[in-house]
Amino acid sequence: MPSTIYFFYEDVDFHFTTIRNTKSWLKEVIRAEGKKLGELNYVFCSDSFLADVNLQYLKHATLTDIITFDTSENVHIIEGEIYISIERVRENALKFNVSFHHELHRVMVHGVLHLLGYSDKTSQQKKIMRKKEDAYLSLRPV
Repeated sequence: MPSTIYFFYEDVDFHFTTIRNTKSWLKEVIRAEGKKLGELNYVFCSDSFLADVNLQYLKHATLTDIITFDTSENVHIIEGEIYISIERVRENALKFNVSFHHELHRVMVHGVLHLLGYSDKTSQQKKIMRKKEDAYLSLRPV
């Protein structure tokens, strides 16, 4: 069974530069939560690409920064596809007055947290999710 994180790019002029450190960090997040990594695919894309995915698979006609699909067949192994709109991340970084890379890493770990079983439907769940994001962001490589 592969234990790998892949990065793909769709309809966007963006390429991840800190691949090795980011993969190590995400693997550590998964280990810290008591799970194992299977195969995890990140797809960095445009707003329009992600809007199409959102409409096609979730029937939502809204812009979003991330969509996570869990493809795990074993509760102990994390596998999935995480789609991230680079345009939304850039806009949210400005909105929240943080660097693009900080916001990108926040969204990346947010997707992993969903795969680990965390939800953000209620205000209490959002609070827990944000606390986890902040904790894991503090461990990421610079």
